[in-house]
Amino acid sequence: MPKSKLVETNEAITETVTRGFSQIEKGVVDGCGKIQDKVVEGYTKIEDKFVEAYLTREGETVAEAKERLRKEQEQREEQKKSRP
Repeated sequence: MPKSKLVETNEAITETVTRGFSQIEKGVVDGCGKIQDKVVEGYTKIEDKFVEAYLTREGETVAEAKERLRKEQEQREEQKKSRP
């Protein structure tokens, strides 16, 4: 049975609206991802500057200081677990 013009038009509108919403959704998700990347990048820069200024030891790089701090924190956490 052939479809009426009204049904065909309604289906075309539905496809167009769905496509439009999909494009908007993709734009929003992509935009949020870019914002998130920039926020993390900015935080990392601030963190590195702080570590460099206050937590590095003589001749130690920022990466080495972060690794040392991570290991020290793990040791403190293990000591807490071993206490009764």
